Amino acid sequence: MKKCWISVLAALAMALPVSLSGQNNPYELNDECYSYFIKADRLAGKEGFEEANADFLRTALENSDKKSQVLYYVLKLKDCTHRPDITGEEVLEIQEQLKDISLRMGYKQYFYQSYEFAKNYFFNKQQHLKTLELINEMQAIAAEQDDDYGKWASAREMAAIYGNYGDRGTQRKYLKKMLDLYEATDDPTVKRQSLAAAYIDFANTYPPRSDSLRLFIRRAWSEAKTPTDSLRLAYESAKVGALNLNRKEYEKWRDVFRASPYRGSTSRYAGPVLNILDDLFAGTLTPTDGRLYSLPVQDARTIAKVAEKMGRHDVAEPMKDYCLDSKNRDFSQLLDMQLTEMEARYGNTVLAKDLAQKSRQVRIVSFSLAALLLLVFIAAIISMIVRIRHLHRQRAKDERMIAELTQANERARAADEAKTRFVQNMSHEVRTPLNAIVGFSQLLSLPDGTFPPEEKDEFSSHIINNTKMLTMLLDDILNASAMDSGNYSIIVEDCDCNATCREAISSSEHRLQPGVQLHFLPEKEESFVFRADPRRVQQILTNLLTNACKHTSKGEIRLGYNLSETPGSVTFFVEDTGPGVPADKAEAIFTRFTKLNEYVQGTGLGLSICREISEKMGGKVYLDTSYTGGARFVFTHPVE
Repeated sequence: MKKCWISVLAALAMALPVSLSGQNNPYELNDECYSYFIKADRLAGKEGFEEANADFLRTALENSDKKSQVLYYVLKLKDCTHRPDITGEEVLEIQEQLKDISLRMGYKQYFYQSYEFAKNYFFNKQQHLKTLELINEMQAIAAEQDDDYGKWASAREMAAIYGNYGDRGTQRKYLKKMLDLYEATDDPTVKRQSLAAAYIDFANTYPPRSDSLRLFIRRAWSEAKTPTDSLRLAYESAKVGALNLNRKEYEKWRDVFRASPYRGSTSRYAGPVLNILDDLFAGTLTPTDGRLYSLPVQDARTIAKVAEKMGRHDVAEPMKDYCLDSKNRDFSQLLDMQLTEMEARYGNTVLAKDLAQKSRQVRIVSFSLAALLLLVFIAAIISMIVRIRHLHRQRAKDERMIAELTQANERARAADEAKTRFVQNMSHEVRTPLNAIVGFSQLLSLPDGTFPPEEKDEFSSHIINNTKMLTMLLDDILNASAMDSGNYSIIVEDCDCNATCREAISSSEHRLQPGVQLHFLPEKEESFVFRADPRRVQQILTNLLTNACKHTSKGEIRLGYNLSETPGSVTFFVEDTGPGVPADKAEAIFTRFTKLNEYVQGTGLGLSICREISEKMGGKVYLDTSYTGGARFVFTHPVE
């Protein structure tokens, strides 16, 4: 079996250069775009990146390559996570840009990848709570949308976090979840992902030289899809060769790794580890070499195992101590992260339960020391929780106060604007009839003989009409004020439909424009009496007729009523042949001070007053939007 495995590796080694060369442009971009992408990707986090990425975007736009346009933001976010001068707010802002364009362009994998880059930034800053918030948000979105790729990517990120802290058991749990999702889903985005990386990570959760490590390396080779997969496997295979003290096998895979143009996409420790193994095989490695004490635990264990098999105990023993110290440090950081996760996800009850479980684990090591540390730790947690809850309450209180102040400010601003518009409008509306009254009065005061009697009669008619207009303006203001103050009274008594309509016509016909006819269309010639406030009914009809007179320059105006249009109600209507009202303005015209035509006389109060009076009487005033011959206003009032 061992010989068969070595043969497989040798065959793969021979095929690897061809495989890598055959996997150019794995992103399936436009060829010109891909060349710019590679250049910008290699400069991420380095000088010259912004210019290279700008060239990439320009080329993507010129070629209408949507995927390249998305990858521009991917590289922009990737660059931010490598730069120490970038703030968390800037990272989150660029993440939002990437999320938005990836969804708009239809590349949801980059929506979730934005969380990976943002998570890496906050994880490297030791901001555990924000790291977990991002992953929890990613998991919640994937669960809400039942998105298998989102679930797969979330499991991958959780595996990466626990792997960084050395919790191999939890890392394996999330890696297994990834593999199970891959097998169960039909999502094409998940199916395009390479399982090789997951199998490599699975292999690294086991001790060096274990059978499980070799089993998962073998599975990874069968799943390799990208140059990066093959490169990582070449690196892992080189370590396996070193562990077997098979220098020929080690050097073969080492050379494959070093010859690859993609080696910059692997772990930054891969190159140094291979250099250390070279020195170890050459016998030039010393136990004081500073490179040994900056390696991840898994790689440090590999160096220790190889050194021990070679009899270099002077190197192996210090490396074992380094691995133990690193493990303890990782455990401390993992505990801190888990406590943060418990507080953020479960709250005080589950946090207390998990603290108790952690305390039992610590008592196994040393009961007396654990008891003291537990008391201090619990006190600190309680103090922190109390402080956090206080800050949350204070923050909520401040936010409510800010919201209330903002609303009050908006109301005050709106009221001030309304007051200004009202004063400006009223100034113009009152001045117009007053000027007419004063002007014609001065003409009438001229000596007899200046104007013939028929012209003086016309002047008098203008004075009367403008006086009525001024009176109506003031009545509208007084009516609106009375309604706002609650002093507007409704007196119910018998109301004769025909008589009330004729009185409204009499009050309005002097406003007809030349050539316009006003008709009365009753459903019944005989009197029909119902219970209402006759004065208010007449006021509504007069306002509607006056409104029609203003806007009808030719044709006719019709006032009528019927008992069939709205069962149980008297339906009054005023129809005109004017320009009409757009359907989208059917409700806006009933708002106070609203005028569709600023050049027509009026305060913008008439229709709003009509609606308010009708509602006080149990009726309704509205615009019939189905009427196309002009405008048709309807007033319904219950018969009983």
